[in-house]
Amino acid sequence: MSELHGQDSTIEQDNRQDFHHAELISDESHLRVNHTRTGVRARPVTSSSSANLEDASLYFNREISTLKFHIRVLEQALDPSHPLLNRLMFLLIFSSNLDEFFEIRIAGLKRLIALQFDEVGIDGMRSSELMEDISRIAHEQVNRQYRILNDTLIPELAQQNIYFLRRADWTKEQKEWVSDYFKEEITPVISPIGLDPSHPFPRLVNKSLNFIVELEGKDAFGREGGLAILPAPRSLPRLIRLPEGLRRPGCDEFIFLSSMIHAHAEELFPGMKIMGCYQFRLTRNADLTIDNGEISDLASALKGELLARRYGDGVRLEIVNNCPSHLTDFLLRQFNLEPRDLYLVDGPVNLSRLMSILGDAERPDLFFRPFTPGLPKALNNSQESLFDLMRQEDILLHHPFQSFAPVEYLLREAACDPSVLAIKQTLYRTGTNSPIVSALVDAARNGKEVTVVIELRARFDEADNLAFAARLQEAGAIVIYGVMAYKTHAKMLHIVRREKGGLRYYAHLGTGNYHSKTARLYTDYSLLTANEKLCEDVYLVFQQLSGMGKQRKIETLLHAPFVLHSRLVEMIDREAKFAEKGKKAQIIIKCNSLTEPKLIRALYRASQAGVRCDLIIRGMCCLRPGLPGVSENIHVRSVVGRFLEHTRVFYFLNDSKPEVWASSADFMERNMFHRVETCFPLLDKKLIQRVRKDLETYLVDNCQAWILTVEGNYTKLVPEEGVPAISAQETLLFAYSAKA
Repeated sequence: MSELHGQDSTIEQDNRQDFHHAELISDESHLRVNHTRTGVRARPVTSSSSANLEDASLYFNREISTLKFHIRVLEQALDPSHPLLNRLMFLLIFSSNLDEFFEIRIAGLKRLIALQFDEVGIDGMRSSELMEDISRIAHEQVNRQYRILNDTLIPELAQQNIYFLRRADWTKEQKEWVSDYFKEEITPVISPIGLDPSHPFPRLVNKSLNFIVELEGKDAFGREGGLAILPAPRSLPRLIRLPEGLRRPGCDEFIFLSSMIHAHAEELFPGMKIMGCYQFRLTRNADLTIDNGEISDLASALKGELLARRYGDGVRLEIVNNCPSHLTDFLLRQFNLEPRDLYLVDGPVNLSRLMSILGDAERPDLFFRPFTPGLPKALNNSQESLFDLMRQEDILLHHPFQSFAPVEYLLREAACDPSVLAIKQTLYRTGTNSPIVSALVDAARNGKEVTVVIELRARFDEADNLAFAARLQEAGAIVIYGVMAYKTHAKMLHIVRREKGGLRYYAHLGTGNYHSKTARLYTDYSLLTANEKLCEDVYLVFQQLSGMGKQRKIETLLHAPFVLHSRLVEMIDREAKFAEKGKKAQIIIKCNSLTEPKLIRALYRASQAGVRCDLIIRGMCCLRPGLPGVSENIHVRSVVGRFLEHTRVFYFLNDSKPEVWASSADFMERNMFHRVETCFPLLDKKLIQRVRKDLETYLVDNCQAWILTVEGNYTKLVPEEGVPAISAQETLLFAYSAKA
């Protein structure tokens, strides 16, 4: 185990800022709030203890709530406590998040409206009504995003000698270099398309950069000028760093690919005069549609759908804001879009593709300082096998503050250990060049019985997972795709090892993916255990996934789509009964999303019974806190900061016999009823106390916490003068990461 210290090199460009580590306080009376409104209506409600808990006024809309999370991400671009390039990163993440929101959620709403199925959600909003609200908010925030970029970030980057050069700013030498770059790198791979009866409007790839060009004059065939479409080569970077000799000393200078194409577009239409050249981007429906009852081979069906995804129906048109209206109207007609689907932007239309600057700008001083994830004491400098350590006690890891390396090491050790007979693993998202997949391949080649349940339908990871499946099969592993009607989202690893007393089971259970890169960016829990009951249950879940037959009796784990939902409702109701009897009761829920109506109603009942409910919900939250007689005992906060909060963990005081459960599932209908999920208990009292302390850290955060109000707005907590600043992420980083 001592070699674990070599597994985690210091994390670059992703580390901690200066922070005053204060003793944790539980009283929020010293906090003041910075109100940030998002212009969303809250429905009026008449509250009482006898309120109908199915009343639509008790719920927020999930799509609007999702947008509000994206807005909280955008707010990070204005946070002066974040390093400058990380602030730019947050702005680009907002752009990427919004892309996916349109590709999936807006595409779904448009489809419902087109089918004249004006669905009503639990909040009472119809799809058509919702589209109007979403459009208004999205337009406001996109405009705001470009103002932040142009008025705040670009000037601050210039103060740090990082420049985005406009064409008017190019020197003679830079113009010559751009001209050469255009001829050598762009011209050979770009294909201008004139529009006429023999050149119909081309099918443009989803989210690709394109130009609409107005031409005057006659071409070689005598055709009158008109319109042309110029798709930018997708193989080229959208932001090009100037060579060192062309940059001012001590400066990083970049040129947009769009500026290069714009400057030399006339060379692509010889003899013609360009009257206008305007960049635009079309966002398409990217949701895959697979009929579970009609396909015989999931992998083959997915391959076909992945090709179709690039050319789904249009859902949004972004175009530079100086484009004349007759051209924007023309494009809207081509893509069957409405005026509200048009977004006029003051800058590059494809902001998410500018992420390359984060790697090209050699400015570590403008990123979070690097850190090295820590290890639990049990693993620190131990010379024992990880199997020996797991037999002694359960090991809980809190990523990214603690290293993900022990999980990778366990799998590598199992792959090489002659005593290991079999390995079973679920894979949902693993990333490219995955050490997890490599270890499974090695295990199969070493003669282990390797079974991998790989979820091919993990959104936007389908192509990678298809490739991993083929690689594992080639190595001799048994690869299955789970159950057709359910995505396999559970995070499980099961190892069978021959020991002196017979066969022994070992397991890993987690709240996050087997993804080495995101384990450095997302907060998650990992449990390494040799507990017989837990390991037996993990084995039974795998048997259920790979074989057929009736539901097996699973004693310790909770799993969806079977008992997880009902047991969570029972545990919430149990706290309510304790409170009604005057006993101690408390609920702390930390997850990504809270949208499932029956779970929300159970929390309302608990609040009505007097249970203090603290909910740490990063993203969507349909529950409406603070309603007298309904939810005045429920407090909802969202923590948004350097790391993406991804942990799903549930604490129940249980009349002073606390229980902690960690899960792969969020409090959403899809997780409870349409996915295979696991929820595992922490059985060691020390680990229960530790997780409770972690949760309390989030509950006193006054730097990165946003409080959800009864009106549906999020207000950011700001410490009052003289009150210690407390950031949960920084506090946990200080507590768990390796010390120099």
